[in-house]
Amino acid sequence: MPELPDLEVFAANLEKRFKHKTLDKLDVTVSKKLNVSEKVLKDALEGHQLQSVLREGKTLQLHFGGGNVLGLHLMLHGEIQLIEKDDEVKFKIIEFHFKGDNSFALTDFQKQATPTLNPEPNAVPDALSAEFNITYLKEVLAKKSVPIKQVLMDQKIVRGIGNTYADEILWQARISPFAVAKAIPEKNVKDLHQAVEEVLRKEIMNLTKAIPDSFNAEVRDFLKIHNPKLTESPTGHEILVEKNGGRKTYYTVEQLSFQ
Repeated sequence: MPELPDLEVFAANLEKRFKHKTLDKLDVTVSKKLNVSEKVLKDALEGHQLQSVLREGKTLQLHFGGGNVLGLHLMLHGEIQLIEKDDEVKFKIIEFHFKGDNSFALTDFQKQATPTLNPEPNAVPDALSAEFNITYLKEVLAKKSVPIKQVLMDQKIVRGIGNTYADEILWQARISPFAVAKAIPEKNVKDLHQAVEEVLRKEIMNLTKAIPDSFNAEVRDFLKIHNPKLTESPTGHEILVEKNGGRKTYYTVEQLSFQ
C-alpha cells in the first residue's frame, strides 16, 4: 500500500502533468465504491479544469474548478496508471480523460480503491502537519498500552504512516516496534517525533528524484530496514523479521524496548 511519501510524490506528478487541463470525460468502470451516483459525479467534474492535486493522509485529492474535490484512496493494491494511445489498461476503477489526449486511470485488481466526491474533512492530524506536534504525541502515547508500531499505524491517531515507514521511523529513533507506547520515556518520545519528520521528508526527496514522472509504489531502494533484500542495518546489525498475519515487522537489536 502506498504511504505518505509515495502519495506525496504521486500528487506532485499528477499535478505536473494534468494541472489546468480540462476534464473532458469521466469513465466509471466500478461504481460500487462511489459515494454518489455516476451521474452526480460526472456533472460535478466534467468540463472543469484540474486546479491542484494534494495529499491528505493516505489519499490523493483532486481539486477541480467549480469547487468540487475528488478523493482517491488506493487501498492495498490500487494504482495510478497513465494512459497512452491504444494502451490496454486492466482492472480499471475510473478513468480521467482530459482534453488533448491526456488520460490516467485508477486501477485495482481487488476493486477496493475508492473515489469519493467531496470527502468530509478529517480532524486527525497528518504526520507532517503542524498539529502532529510533540505535545500531541506525548498525550496520545500516555494513554496507550499497545505496541508503539500499532499506534503509528493507527489512522485515527495520525494519518499517512503505514507498515513500511513505521519500521523505518522506529529504527531511526532506535525504539523497538514492540515497546509499550505509554512506557516510552520523554526523551525517546522526542526522538520519535523527530524521526517521523526526518524519515518522511527525506523519503519524499529521494522518491521525487527517483520517480519524477511515474507512479511506481514499489521503489524501496532508499529504505534502511524494511527491505527484504537487506540483511544488515546501516550500522551493521542483523535485520530481524517478525511476521504477524500478512504483515512483517523489520527491526534490529539496536532498538530499545520499554515495558
